[in-house]
Amino acid sequence: MHVLVLGAAGMVGRKLVERLAGAPGLLGREIARLTLADAFEPTLPRVFESAGKTLTIDLAAPGSAEMLIAERPDLIIHLAAIVSGEAEADFDKGYAVNLDGSRALFEAIRREGLREAYCPRLLFASSIAVFGAPFPERIGGEFFTTPLTSYGTQKAITELLLADYTRRGIFDGVGIRLPTICIRPGMPNKAASGFFSNILREPLSGKEAVLPVSETVRHWFASPRSAVGFFLHAATMDTSLIGPRRNLTMPGLSALVGEEIEALRRVAGDKAVALIRREADPVIERIVAGWPTNFDASRAEQLGFSAEKTFDEIIRIHIEDELGGSIQ
Repeated sequence: MHVLVLGAAGMVGRKLVERLAGAPGLLGREIARLTLADAFEPTLPRVFESAGKTLTIDLAAPGSAEMLIAERPDLIIHLAAIVSGEAEADFDKGYAVNLDGSRALFEAIRREGLREAYCPRLLFASSIAVFGAPFPERIGGEFFTTPLTSYGTQKAITELLLADYTRRGIFDGVGIRLPTICIRPGMPNKAASGFFSNILREPLSGKEAVLPVSETVRHWFASPRSAVGFFLHAATMDTSLIGPRRNLTMPGLSALVGEEIEALRRVAGDKAVALIRREADPVIERIVAGWPTNFDASRAEQLGFSAEKTFDEIIRIHIEDELGGSIQ
């Protein structure tokens, strides 16, 4: 099969490709070709050197999507996006990347199928930001999408397009509504949700971190390991079981910021917790206040998706995957 990963230089993209490199049979078929594309040059694992290539590309630029789809990939994993804080700060860029690029991709697939029969499986990284307040105590599978951020709006529109293009047989689409992924490795980014990872990742490495919101803020989380697992499962599952509502809220863990901190205390001790500095940020507080906090993800769980149950587990996964199994 030919696999195309868009956004392959991002955190989830890198980890997904690393997972495939370590076990190429995870998708159930041999990966004969692998194309990695992003706005920044992705890294091609050595195991795929003879069968893969990397592309530095702007998906929203004229002709980019057509070039990618001309090679008729069998599986398209669409992770390309700019993050929530940046999409809120830069209106034009947010819509160009998060909506126009996706629409260009979908249209390129449609036109290729008009030329000759073609219906790939397409996995789209959506977000729980498609939901907006006021919320019930737990958001169920029937709750409507009324986002309160530009980022959430861009994701929600793309979800609607994905469902319609799938209904019309243009591609076999699955929308993966990701929880906030925590603990994200690497450096802080422009995501408004970045502090959820920062207040754990930095202290685990002996560094100070800033907490811009109250410890009473509740949110919905899953680890990077779970995020990769969501896409691998969606790539191989029987999609006929999903039905017409093709966008799925992934399982996760609902937790308070204070519960994050107490899990850090249990795993790494008071010394790590002391590195968290409270410094309120009204902009981030406002954005986070419009986000959902808890979900009933039983539909996705019944379809075989799973995630962590405790924050201790999320922290230990980060220590295993990013810190060599030990902390300072």
